[in-house]
Amino acid sequence: MTHPPLGRQVPPDEAAAGLLAPGWTDSPAAAATSDGAFLKALLDAEAALTRAQAELGLAPAAAATAVTRAADADGFDVRSLAGRARAGGNPVIPLVGELTRAVGEEYGPYVHRGATSQDIMDTATMLVAARTLDLVLADLARTERALARLAAAHRDTVLPGRTLTQHAVPTTFGLKAAGWRSLVLDARDRTTVVRDRLPAQLGGAAGTLAVFTAYGADDPTALPAAYARALGLAEPLLPWHTLRTPIADLAGCLAFTAGALGKIAADVLTLARTEIAEVAEGSGGGSSAMPHKANPVRSTLIAAAARRAPQLAATLHAALVAEDERPAGAWHAEWEPLRDLLRLVGGAARDAAELTEGLRVNADAMREHLGLTHGLIVSERLSAELAGVLGRARAKELLTDLARRTYAEDRPLAELLAEEPEFKGVDLDLDAITDPARYTGSAGTLTDRALERP
Repeated sequence: MTHPPLGRQVPPDEAAAGLLAPGWTDSPAAAATSDGAFLKALLDAEAALTRAQAELGLAPAAAATAVTRAADADGFDVRSLAGRARAGGNPVIPLVGELTRAVGEEYGPYVHRGATSQDIMDTATMLVAARTLDLVLADLARTERALARLAAAHRDTVLPGRTLTQHAVPTTFGLKAAGWRSLVLDARDRTTVVRDRLPAQLGGAAGTLAVFTAYGADDPTALPAAYARALGLAEPLLPWHTLRTPIADLAGCLAFTAGALGKIAADVLTLARTEIAEVAEGSGGGSSAMPHKANPVRSTLIAAAARRAPQLAATLHAALVAEDERPAGAWHAEWEPLRDLLRLVGGAARDAAELTEGLRVNADAMREHLGLTHGLIVSERLSAELAGVLGRARAKELLTDLARRTYAEDRPLAELLAEEPEFKGVDLDLDAITDPARYTGSAGTLTDRALERP
């Protein structure tokens, strides 16, 4: 087998194949954030700028038509643009030159007129983000519906509640699934707000819109509104070249969404362990060495995304510190981590939908595990019940001793309680108060309440 020499240039399509990124590879978000998708967004931004100027009488209608027609991504070589972007520090500069030539001599001067590279780059980034968030929201909706079905179906399915890794008191799988759904709805709500507020960017060289007055605009501040309408984005109150709230909001909602889905994955990874087996992914992944394994791959990939997202968001928040009217480095530092974050969350949302739609629940295993502590899982209830009979101090002393004997003698707590002389003639239904299924509190009511949330 021959190997390429060290230093061989890797073709861009090979470099972007996602070999090391199974979490987002082949996801809708991967396509929505590809180089081709960014190129399309850049061209959409340029064409919309000319159309907005034509709407306000600052450019001929024919120019808007010509630029829009020429702004077809199929007519541009993304590899060539990527290579030439290094000279000016961004891909807009070579793209404007190519688009101007494609439009032709008569209307070429209306390409990019009055804009700065950051106007186009920021606007294109907002377009890519909007298109990707629409996909994320669709997958969050799938996940929410699947979790609602699980919560309703398992409203009264009892399992051990676990705190600090140990059995605590009984809970229900319905309440757990309802909690997962609540987090997904929180992510949906935050993402929807951010999606609806993604703004166009137009400020000119230093955010004053001054050049549009030179081009004949009576009120240059009307142009950003027309530009935003042409793109389906929000109108910016001010040019935000160094006011990076939109990026910070994106970072925040994406990191939260990754964490919300990561919580589901963390629980599934725990409950799907061989020795627990209370849940299982619908179609687990294989192992290269162990044929018997069905690994929880969807949960694993979601968990990986949730671990990476906060650091990417931190980079984007750090870029808030942007000097002057347009920054050197802060703006540029956003591009790759934001794309990575959109891809990670888009892939995680896809995987979460598949995970929850196929999740298998083993109610028998849950019921069996309630007895692992020989009845001690209801010791909280017993403390309250017995305090009224024996007094608080004696009840605690007795339960501490019985807990020790439960393990030492390998006997059920209810059996040991029944032998205690102090309970002779006392009206206590020991079977009832030691039954874990009868100590789930308001789990059912809380589940119902959570499922009322649209």
